[in-house]
Amino acid sequence: MRDAGRTLMTADWVVGHVDGHHVLYRQGEVVFENGEIIFVGHGFAGEVARRRDYDLALLAPGFIDLDALSDLDTTILSFDNHPSWRKGRAWPKSYMEAGPYEMYSLDELVFQKRHAFARLIRNGITTALPIASLYYRAWGETYDEFTGAAQAAEELGLRVYLGPAYRTGNPFVVAPDHIELHFDEERGFKGLADAISFCKSFEGKAQGLVRTMLAPDRIETCTAQLLRRTAAAGADLDVPVRLHCAQGEFERDTVRRLHDMTSIEWLASLDFMSERTLLPHGIFVSPSRHIPGPGRDLEMIRDAGAAIVHCPLVSARFGDGLESFTRYRELGLRLGLGTDTSPPDMLLNLQIGLLVCRLADRDVTSCRAEHYFDAATLGGADALGRSDLGRLAPGCRADIVVWDLAGPDIGQVIDPIQTLMISATGRDVRSVVIDGRFVMEERELPGMDFAAEARRAQKQFEGLVSRYPDRTFGHPTVSEIFSAAYPVIPQPE
Repeated sequence: MRDAGRTLMTADWVVGHVDGHHVLYRQGEVVFENGEIIFVGHGFAGEVARRRDYDLALLAPGFIDLDALSDLDTTILSFDNHPSWRKGRAWPKSYMEAGPYEMYSLDELVFQKRHAFARLIRNGITTALPIASLYYRAWGETYDEFTGAAQAAEELGLRVYLGPAYRTGNPFVVAPDHIELHFDEERGFKGLADAISFCKSFEGKAQGLVRTMLAPDRIETCTAQLLRRTAAAGADLDVPVRLHCAQGEFERDTVRRLHDMTSIEWLASLDFMSERTLLPHGIFVSPSRHIPGPGRDLEMIRDAGAAIVHCPLVSARFGDGLESFTRYRELGLRLGLGTDTSPPDMLLNLQIGLLVCRLADRDVTSCRAEHYFDAATLGGADALGRSDLGRLAPGCRADIVVWDLAGPDIGQVIDPIQTLMISATGRDVRSVVIDGRFVMEERELPGMDFAAEARRAQKQFEGLVSRYPDRTFGHPTVSEIFSAAYPVIPQPE
């Protein structure tokens, strides 16, 4: 519940918004009422019901995560275990022919969304578009699990855009280093129909905190007809449409083999892209080291009005990244950010992204802290068509994050944004307000026992790992699939 009356928050630093740009107020104030910001600046003259002074802290707009992890992350299983076809990251033909099965129960799926949503809040993310892996599913996500996700988001107070992922195809391993695709178009159409039904039922629920989207899984697992129908449904419903594309070698080679085009050229030929379209990850584009030649992928994305969802951390973990973030900005592309992996630390993504950009450009001046901070706030809001998010200004929703700058490990402050980029982590988020509600105070969320949740998550994760041989080529043992950094010596019996 929101507190009645006006709330005034103060801190040594406040990120305000003036004439389309973020600004910094020293010893600034933010006032909100009924979920809406009514004042940002100095010397509010009106009456307030309560005042909260945070002293050496930064009040900032909440991050907008356009690709927010909503399950138990399995990146740790692939971090040092390659190639993916040998390590269970693609189904073997035997598993697919036997009939893939759900590796999580409905209760487990709902739990991990609630668990993930709470972690997003703890990292200063106030608006999230969830993403989960379909590697561990019978096929796609379901209406029922997203009903549970909507309830979890409402209970926690997280602003979300929800929609079950669907697909018409799935890659499978037929021989060492040989992956093919199995297509079941009717199954994909059924998934789209369920997603449309979900959008119609849940759009605007929880007093507007729950919005909806369409989420076809990955471009290489979609047929042309599924993408055409998705684009039409997105326009009819006026909801965001997110499609993972331009992210890897298998996708690049598969789309080229099936359609004799790049992924972006194929989407353009289908009239798929529009101002509603969100495209994680946007790396394998022409021209680049991944797709040399005279192509115009980035210009086609820009001209269609689509947005690239940049996920720096997960890309860098696998030795890749944009070429470069600055180049994309200078081309006029719409850019938002996503975490897409654990930890759901958007600030860490900003830090990694900035470093990768400077390395790619071989230029320390090519990218600054505010460029990434803008993408994680204003860029995400723009991608969603929400001028009332991503900024602290009168008329905007009161989505406010309190960053602690007084901790002994933060160091000195001359500019709080640069200090965040140098020495802070998501764990330095102190309190979070979403739509005028204090959903987290002093790192506590009502009703959440994080120690107990971590134990439950670990137990679920271990159950998933134990079933990995079923869905790994050749069905090796767990110890053969996953390596350890050093030899593991078990406890004597």
